[in-house]
Amino acid sequence: MSTIPISELSLESLFGDSLTASLCVNIEKGTETWVATGMLVQQLESFTDAVVVREKNKPIGIVGGKDIIVSLINNPYSSLFYDTKVEDMMEKRFPTVTKKSKLKEVVNYWKQTRRAFAAIPNEFSDYSALSAKKLLEIGMRVKTEISISQLPKKKLITFDKKDTIGDVLNSMLLNNTRRLFLADSNKFINDRIILQKITDELKYLKEIKNFMDLSTSEFNLEEAKNITHDLTIQEICKIMYKMAHPSVLFKDQIITPWDICLILLSDKITEYEN
Repeated sequence: MSTIPISELSLESLFGDSLTASLCVNIEKGTETWVATGMLVQQLESFTDAVVVREKNKPIGIVGGKDIIVSLINNPYSSLFYDTKVEDMMEKRFPTVTKKSKLKEVVNYWKQTRRAFAAIPNEFSDYSALSAKKLLEIGMRVKTEISISQLPKKKLITFDKKDTIGDVLNSMLLNNTRRLFLADSNKFINDRIILQKITDELKYLKEIKNFMDLSTSEFNLEEAKNITHDLTIQEICKIMYKMAHPSVLFKDQIITPWDICLILLSDKITEYEN
């Protein structure tokens, strides 16, 4: 029986051949923001979760949902999408890891940056993506009796039916979260839902002049899956892995892939099924 925490193991030993399976999604410097936003709608909460900005084939930064949200608060008009370029809002750090990087090094870096994304060189002389959802693959294969009731509880950030989308965006930024729940329900709004509304219905804000005053009732909310049993880490990871937008409620607790990333740092998790 191993006594070494799996957090001390390398990404290569934990993932095997699947480590580089999710290729990065790329966009060129100079591209208008509306293009990146449309791409993000498809990628957020997936195995890639961000768009890589390149200049002459060299990665120079990344764009995620938070970057668009911050920009929206400062400029909630169509000019944001048509008069600005991806490099105007991107995160200029391009986080990279290697096959030899330890799991704890990756998650601790994510804790510092508050952004669960990293790129890893692959066999195609390019980069593959590593995200919080990707780490569910590790969670599915751990051998532990730790259950979801033992996960650290965090405050559920909510919004009210009377709130505007401006209220929601500011709350997301203030609380450093991508997901807010409608009070007393399992329904939530997140960055993907907001960006999808902007791209599909509001034509990148060409169709509205007062976006920040728009009622949250205008948005199609997602529902988190309600879990009634105290499942193990392995079981909850298998459930979330199959979800397009993984989010689970257990009693008054919200569980997302980020919670799994954090629990995988536990010294108590030493057994792993290869």
